[in-house]
Amino acid sequence: MTLNSNQKTEKKKRETFSTGLAVFFATLGSAVGLGNIWKFPYLTGNSGGGAFVFTYLICILLVGIPVMVAEFYIGRKTRKNAVGAFTALKASPFWKIIGYMGAAASLFIMFFYSSVAGWVYSYVFKALTGKFGALAKKPVEEAVKTAGEEFSLTVGGTYSPVLWQFIVIAVVSAILIAGVQKGIERVTKTLMPLLFLLIIICDIRAITLPKASQGLQFLFNVDFSKINAPVILTALGLAFFKLSLGMGTMITYGSYFTEESNLMTTSARVAVSDTIVSLLSGIAIFPVVFEFGMKPGGGPGLLFQTIPLAFSRMPLGNLLLIAFFLLAAIAATTAMISMLEVPIAILTEEKGMGRTNAVLLISSVVFIIGAVTVHPESIFGGVTLLGKGFFDLFDYISSNILLPVGGLLISVFAGYFVSKSELCKELSNNGIIKNKSLINIYHFVVKFVTPILLIIVFLSSIGIIKLK
Repeated sequence: MTLNSNQKTEKKKRETFSTGLAVFFATLGSAVGLGNIWKFPYLTGNSGGGAFVFTYLICILLVGIPVMVAEFYIGRKTRKNAVGAFTALKASPFWKIIGYMGAAASLFIMFFYSSVAGWVYSYVFKALTGKFGALAKKPVEEAVKTAGEEFSLTVGGTYSPVLWQFIVIAVVSAILIAGVQKGIERVTKTLMPLLFLLIIICDIRAITLPKASQGLQFLFNVDFSKINAPVILTALGLAFFKLSLGMGTMITYGSYFTEESNLMTTSARVAVSDTIVSLLSGIAIFPVVFEFGMKPGGGPGLLFQTIPLAFSRMPLGNLLLIAFFLLAAIAATTAMISMLEVPIAILTEEKGMGRTNAVLLISSVVFIIGAVTVHPESIFGGVTLLGKGFFDLFDYISSNILLPVGGLLISVFAGYFVSKSELCKELSNNGIIKNKSLINIYHFVVKFVTPILLIIVFLSSIGIIKLK
């Protein structure tokens, strides 16, 4: 599959990230999000601790990295959005479904993700105003109860959740309107190093707690008897969710890569760094969980109840509390930027819409649907479909259906419909990188291993086959 002269000219004119470092930080900003700081800890708690972490790492190696590399290949090769890329590759029109499914997955995730990001932004405000200071003066049991009640008020309010959701979307929209280099690149290059600094500060405090060893043992001790089909399904779904795979995000970001970017090295670095952030988040949270006698499987509210408890009871604790929720806000913001960029790029490049109008349109859709469905007190907050509330329904459709299917199609396309010579040429940066053995291993995994695993997991997730 080759590009014609007009497409090559367009590749030169299209805005890209400015440097390899910018590529890394922007892509890492896409991968690192609330999936690391919010979702990873509570799913780990629900799914057996270290056994889940081990399973997750295997999913990253055999599925996550292969699909990410394939998306990078498609994006940089064509310098197109997730739909236009397959036209540029002269592929059958069928393959455009990957782009449209990706845009749909991004929107479904954003409907509930923007709501959770609103909770995070509100907790930054609460910390800044000293809202949690009183927790330090109460007995532990009463403090735990108060923290839970505060979270319930944050989630279940009639107007407050909608207001904070609007603020989050407005911030992300302003960054996206600024464009690739002045918006996405500038923000991620600034915020990613800050995120690592803040989370390390929080970790240092967490591991000094008396019962920190219990939390660390829960996180890192692997009990293989706890690894079963639900754990594997959850780990795979989280891998796709956290690495922004199967939704066209990495195709879109790959289209902004420099010609010098090493696609395989970048994907490995992003996957490793993203996993480190997840583990650092677990280190910050689980010592607190055991210190205060809370349940590791505390659900989506785990983050919002444990951190205020821990930091309210230490010197300069409120500053650390501000720091933690600020880093969570950073992670939420950079991830939302990448997810919204998928449908925005499609509208601007395929439909000819101006960038500002595309950003405003997509942001409005996300806000309106999210505001009227996912909040308990919203218009459709109490309505269920297929036995699920809209929050869980949007999560299920995206994580269990759209993302795995999108990833499956991408791996099949890269493994069977892209010539090995073309793939090798792009992955080796036109022959500059001489690691043919690694490329051969990658081609085997993406052609045989990754699709088989995704088919099995997908069929199990929708109930066609039963794995125990």
